Amino acid sequence: MTAADQRPGAAMPPADGMRPGGPTPGGPTSGGPMPGGGRPPRRWLKAVVVFLLITIPAGYLVISALQSRNGGEDKAEAASAKGLSAGYPTRVQRRIYDVPVPPYSKKVAFYETNSWKVSSLYVQFVTSGDGLDSFLTKLGTRRSALDKGEVTITKGQARKVGWQVGAPGHDWAGMVIKQQDPQPKLRITVKFDNPAHPKVYVVSTVTP
Repeated sequence: MTAADQRPGAAMPPADGMRPGGPTPGGPTSGGPMPGGGRPPRRWLKAVVVFLLITIPAGYLVISALQSRNGGEDKAEAASAKGLSAGYPTRVQRRIYDVPVPPYSKKVAFYETNSWKVSSLYVQFVTSGDGLDSFLTKLGTRRSALDKGEVTITKGQARKVGWQVGAPGHDWAGMVIKQQDPQPKLRITVKFDNPAHPKVYVVSTVTP
């Protein structure tokens, strides 16, 4: 045996060209396809999903808010005068101030003020001829008691809620119902521009 035969030779690479201990042929490698042919999830896709989850509910909230605001604006038109709240006074208010607003009235609005000396309820509504007669009858009076051309609500009271009672060019009539304390005192002014649908203004005052 020669000296060359006794010297260990260099390791020969495998026939398939892979290093010992490396991945087996056909196995997964970094950056390659996932098992089953799928691809790793992309970050931009997750970002889009999160964006949609946030913006879609927000869009519904905006639409809902706009609808609510439009509904509120419709109600506010019925109470175009400042300070008035659209809608009927509560049953307790109507009973205390003796203001029986007729059913099915339109453009109903009210405003209440309170102090240790006096409390007042301002009410406006549009009703029918029969509704006006019913309203006055419940107060123990009738339409014939209305003084034509009379505006019984004072300028100071009208100014408080922005009423234009007494404005020229309109058909006004009014009355004052005085009752013994603690019963309320009512100032009633009616605009008969449309006799079939008169507009009624009432200021009822209670002195404790």
